[in-house]
Amino acid sequence: MHTGLVAVTAVVVAIGAAGCFQQGSMQKESATPTVVASTDVWGSVAGAVAGDDATVTSILDSAADDPHSYEATPANAAAIADASLVVFNGGGYDHWVEDVLANSPGVPTVDAYSLRPDSQQPANEHVFYDPATAKAAAAQVADRLAQIDSSHADTYRANSAIFARKADEVLMLERTIGEEHPGAEVVATEPVAHYLLVNAGITDKTPAGFANAIEEDTDPSPADLAAMLDLISTRQVSALLFNPQTETAVTKQLQEAAGKASIPVVTVTETLPEGTDYLTWQRQTAEQLASQLDKAPQSNR
Repeated sequence: MHTGLVAVTAVVVAIGAAGCFQQGSMQKESATPTVVASTDVWGSVAGAVAGDDATVTSILDSAADDPHSYEATPANAAAIADASLVVFNGGGYDHWVEDVLANSPGVPTVDAYSLRPDSQQPANEHVFYDPATAKAAAAQVADRLAQIDSSHADTYRANSAIFARKADEVLMLERTIGEEHPGAEVVATEPVAHYLLVNAGITDKTPAGFANAIEEDTDPSPADLAAMLDLISTRQVSALLFNPQTETAVTKQLQEAAGKASIPVVTVTETLPEGTDYLTWQRQTAEQLASQLDKAPQSNR
């Protein structure tokens, strides 16, 4: 081959390679960010921020799923490792996400549990029942997506601001419940709605031993169960908070006892009811609590 031809060929190859590199870089920069959330609860929060500019996928999105006991599948692990951003509850609630992330240290994340306002105090892991924590998570999602996809940074932050305003409205509703039902006391089959009660200023009288046993997925002691039944049957509480996603023979017994004593039952879930979003779900749960407290026996108000 002539020297001139070799030189021309080299230039063509170099230009072609540079063109491919630039095209690949542009494709990477312009690709739609992919957000993977542990549950549809956090998927809804992330989706409110992402809007149409990022794709959000929730791993658990069914009322039949128990985030506590779920184990990630190989497909779940791949989705988490390949995500532009992973949004999860943290605090051991969705430990399977943390297990996957331990082997994928470069993946950007939003850990909601680490953002809770009471970070200096022992916390309940169900931080998704706290609008303030959800608002903080939304703000961090906006910041992370703005770094990943700077062309839509303003939109992400504007969406986060809208979410924050609506979350504050839910929080104000929760506080109003306590103001309208001063001294209200309840029991719960599981402390899933802990932050709703804290925000409302309502006392949870569930015996510590009972709550700990349920959290550890073990049967409560006969003494703790008897104490719960006594609180209900003697109408010492205004309502029973019941989580149908973790129903057992024991929790069903409590629900039946509440019915016999005319104690209202408030349903609290860990995943979104079908066809709703995070803010609607939290507002409706707060409204249900307020409504059921209005029905409580007069002596318990």
